[in-house]
This record gives sequence, C-alpha cells and structure tokens, in this order.
Amino acid sequence: MANNQSVRRHLNAFTRGRIIGKLEEGRSVTSVAAEFGIAHSIVSRLWRQFQTTGTAIRGFSSGRPRGATPADDRYIVLQARRNRRQTAGEIARHTTQATGRPISRFAVARRLHGVYL
Repeated sequence: MANNQSVRRHLNAFTRGRIIGKLEEGRSVTSVAAEFGIAHSIVSRLWRQFQTTGTAIRGFSSGRPRGATPADDRYIVLQARRNRRQTAGEIARHTTQATGRPISRFAVARRLHGVYL
C-alpha cells in the first residue's frame, strides 16, 4: 500500500474452521500461520478463543449504532463549557448545524450527563 496504513480484514468462517482443523491435527501455530499467510498472533488468538469457548465464531455487536461520533461528543462538551447557560436543545441545534448530522437534545443531555456537566 502506498500510504503504509494497515488494513483489517476478517477471516471468513470457512478459513477459521480450516485453521482450527489444522491446529487440532497437531500442527504448530507458526506453520499454520505461514501456510495461510497471516500473522502468528492471529492464529494464536483464534486457537485460544476456540479452546476457551469451544467455538471460533466472531462475536457481533448488538444494538443501534451511535448517531454521534467521538468528535461530535467533544464539540458538545466544548459548546457547553463555552456557554454554561445554553440548553441541551440549543447545543443540539448548534451541533447539527456544525456537523450536518441530526443530534437530538436528549442525546446532548446524555453526553453532558456522562461528563458531569
């Protein structure tokens, strides 16, 4: 890659199963990692997960995705500290205008409560 950033690719379920099968045969973690062309740590972590949980399935996050980013959270706190008399609704309007993403006054109130404001 030109900009030297790491790219995170997840192993699909079939590949994970093949890796576990080879490790169950008694092959070493290093040889399996070399065969699949992945890092030793990935195979080791997968093997440890399989030994403790009995499965090699990836966990999925549940729930609704967040509407506000961490940058939005910082902006909300900054607005609240600049003018302590602003209401959550006013801060929500300012944040929505600044970021272009709609944020409710309830979300603003939750963020401010989370940082004790």
